[in-house]
Amino acid sequence: YGDFVLLSALLAARVWEVAGLLVGDIDWDNRLVTIARQHFSGSNGLCLKPTKSRQARTVPILKPLEPVLRRMTDGRDHDQPLLRGPRGGVLTTGTLSRATDWTNLVQRLGHPGLRRHDLRHAGATWFANAGVPLHILRDILGHASIETTKSYLHTDTTELALAAERTNQHLRGSGSSLYTT
Repeated sequence: YGDFVLLSALLAARVWEVAGLLVGDIDWDNRLVTIARQHFSGSNGLCLKPTKSRQARTVPILKPLEPVLRRMTDGRDHDQPLLRGPRGGVLTTGTLSRATDWTNLVQRLGHPGLRRHDLRHAGATWFANAGVPLHILRDILGHASIETTKSYLHTDTTELALAAERTNQHLRGSGSSLYTT
């Protein structure tokens, strides 16, 4: 289940989209993952359908994800599912929740209330904090609107500390009377 969590966060993908990935969606030549489909719960059980936006999108393969994807793709046929549960079934948000005892797990980790979809938000925030332009991030997330993409970005303490350091450097360098050593 750790692979599932990593894929969700580092691809900034919906849980249903991670469940829909195939081995052939990994493009090692260009270091991209194509997200083209999702396994989704419907009235008749699980069904395979296009992404929420109905359009495929590509996401770059980040270095921490490379060994996981290599292990999942090496020697496997392109049409095979990338990831399945221990008994071969589709991993869904409910499966992940039950198998990991998600509510208690995130409580113990100090993140009570963390939803599986928040992994997508975390990935989006990491891309943004790394300086990825908003229009590129919108494409990575598959949003039609930049406003929707903005709602996925969350300020964290690391970025606040960097903002303070940048501002301190600016004040120091500008000879501002506000800055004293």
